[in-house]
Amino acid sequence: MIRYELLATDGAARRGRLHSARGTVETPVFMPVGTAASVKTLEPRDLEAMGARVILANTYHLFLRPGHALIEKLGGLHRFMAWSGLTLTDSGGFQVFSLGERSEKAGGGGPKPGPGLVTIAEEGVTFRSHLDGSRQFLSPERATEIQLALGADVIMAFDECPPSLAGRAYHEQSLARTQRWLERCRHAWVQGSARRAQAGLTPSALFGIAQGGLHADLRARAIEEAAALDLPGYALGGYAVGETPAAMWEGVARDAPRLPPAKPRYLMGVGTPEDLLAGVAAGIDMFDCVLPTRTARNGLLFTSRGRVNIKNARFTEDERPLDEACGCHTCRTHTRAYLRHLFRADELTGLRLNSIHNVHYFLALMAGAREAIQAGRYEAFRRAQREGWEAGLDG
Repeated sequence: MIRYELLATDGAARRGRLHSARGTVETPVFMPVGTAASVKTLEPRDLEAMGARVILANTYHLFLRPGHALIEKLGGLHRFMAWSGLTLTDSGGFQVFSLGERSEKAGGGGPKPGPGLVTIAEEGVTFRSHLDGSRQFLSPERATEIQLALGADVIMAFDECPPSLAGRAYHEQSLARTQRWLERCRHAWVQGSARRAQAGLTPSALFGIAQGGLHADLRARAIEEAAALDLPGYALGGYAVGETPAAMWEGVARDAPRLPPAKPRYLMGVGTPEDLLAGVAAGIDMFDCVLPTRTARNGLLFTSRGRVNIKNARFTEDERPLDEACGCHTCRTHTRAYLRHLFRADELTGLRLNSIHNVHYFLALMAGAREAIQAGRYEAFRRAQREGWEAGLDG
């Protein structure tokens, strides 16, 4: 089971530890995303060398391929991907409802139940696989069962994630259903955990998710009702899904302190380095995002001096490391000119080196935040990071 230990605070920012059967995780922490049980272009040993302690896997994708039953038969997610750290699986809800957003819209509302890619009912959600078009079904019980079979250390409740700018009426309807689903997830988790304990398997911790869009009262209600279930941890979902960064930062700053203080706080699917620092300032402990690996594959790199598009011709003869303040393998070993050449030549090595740098940068940013909170100088650290980004690569 996951247990949170608070070590220090600086304003609302928190420095803590997550204790689990697989070891300790220092927080605040960034968790790289391994959608199909793989952080794209990186091996588990790369992640371990960079100091990653938790990685995500995607329930929706693993359910469709290769199937949770196969992964369970082969020893669970950790053994399947040869990862010794912690794993966190999302419920698949975000991916399922994203299909609905692409298929139909209810005028000014949200995803429209109906005969398209997604049909929402109280029992659960019927959808068509993006792989072969086959009809599939996920419910709170089914999503929890799949995650328990995968053997993740942290599993997420099955929820609906409406666009943040959807109408209030839709958010109210969706939130009420999500809260009912959370109770069903908890029941399925308690029953499934008892069976796993009898089999001598590592326990999983269920995190509840509070939705509500940008509506302060709906968020407050969601957090209060979820907290009443006394789960091992809690997450804010439904941010970075259409609103401006400023609106997101304002909402997270308002909502994060409402989450139970003795439990870990997780901001799902967020985000940029600026987003992470804003989340830390609000009291968030855990972050995940595909951004560092996705942008790396597109040639966009994050540095202490701002963002770099390595495709630019200005780097053709540049013999300096990408980021002279970075200690990652890419920056210690290779030049900007080489990274540009690899990308322009469509060499897979370039995507790997870019990903190593970006993931390392996000992990190091959180390590710096932890040190700053412990020392009582978090806002000075955050200000110094912003000044570096504004100065630019050659500033």
